[in-house]
Amino acid sequence: MSSNSLTLRNRSAVYTGRQVPYSVGYTRSSDAVILRTLLDRYIFSELLSPFGLSLGALCFVMLTRELLRLVELLVSKGVGLWAVIKVFSILLPSFLVLTLPIAGIIASITAFGRLSYDKELVAMRAAGLSLFRLTQPVLLFAVFVFSLTLWLAQWGQPWSSMNLKKVALNLLRDQLVLALEHGTFNEPMPKLTIYVPDDGSGRPSKGIFISDERDPAAPRVIVAEHYDVLLDSAHDLVSLRLLSGVIHNRPYQTDQYEQIAFATYDLRLNLSQSGYAAVEERPTYETILARLTESRWTDTQALRRLMEHYKDLAFPTASLVFCLLGVPVGIVSKRSGRIGGFAVGVLIVVVYYVLNVACEFLVTTLMIPPFAGAWLPNGLFAAITLYAFWTMSRH
Repeated sequence: MSSNSLTLRNRSAVYTGRQVPYSVGYTRSSDAVILRTLLDRYIFSELLSPFGLSLGALCFVMLTRELLRLVELLVSKGVGLWAVIKVFSILLPSFLVLTLPIAGIIASITAFGRLSYDKELVAMRAAGLSLFRLTQPVLLFAVFVFSLTLWLAQWGQPWSSMNLKKVALNLLRDQLVLALEHGTFNEPMPKLTIYVPDDGSGRPSKGIFISDERDPAAPRVIVAEHYDVLLDSAHDLVSLRLLSGVIHNRPYQTDQYEQIAFATYDLRLNLSQSGYAAVEERPTYETILARLTESRWTDTQALRRLMEHYKDLAFPTASLVFCLLGVPVGIVSKRSGRIGGFAVGVLIVVVYYVLNVACEFLVTTLMIPPFAGAWLPNGLFAAITLYAFWTMSRH
């Protein structure tokens, strides 16, 4: 019986001896997974703050011009606040397409610059994490920026263009209506002055006076008894239908004067003359290829259009490259801080745009095809990114 007890004890000792190392190994592996997950979340959170700040600053800078026009509409033109907010929201997708890649590279430069400056990156690499492993949250962040930029470029901008035309027409109509409702001289669009007399009761009285100098060679004055405002969305026109009036104009000879009476006259106000940019519809890919085939690939305008078609995917891809490029650049410029990261990021994007302009010139001079012109800057920056990662991983 003592022999059996000894045998059991030996087996227990052997069994226990095998289990302890396995249990310890499992604990270490679990701790490593938890540590990496925490570090991924930490790095990802470090990217969000500079990304949000830089995106807001860039959008504000790019929208400054439009903001001034919107404030003018709100204050001096009397357009409602809701219409101004609607224009702002419609313009936003077009600006986000341009600002998202810049904000992405600024975020990665700033985040890794701070991690490197505070020696946190050294501690992470000392724990056995390579630079490529630390870049995984940046890759996830880059995919997010790429997806959002692609969605805005493919669907957001077309939606914005379509709705901006409708809103601009409505704003022009509202300005025209406001000009007709007040007993003062109003200019709903450049070089067109309208006056409706006021009888003192707050209601517009009978009659309308219009000074039309949009054509400098043929200025004219129109007086009518009645009027009505018409909206033609199909042709981007707002028309002022005048009833029972007279047109006073001056022919080409300075010593002559002309007066034309009318029963009905439509004074058309084109959207392109109103200070609102008329939306130009982009031709389809098949239409561009047909024009190039007819011109034997010598039509520079069609070549530029084809290059823009390829850029619909190439430009969002640039945001993916920029976010990854910011990792080695941030490590190198670790003392730059947020302001320095902003400056370095903007400088890199400026170089990218200069390359795009150069490639567009090469395309229009028939030196390279449109596809190469659209993707060549991305290829160069991708090669620079890979080389920078390889160099940083060796240190």
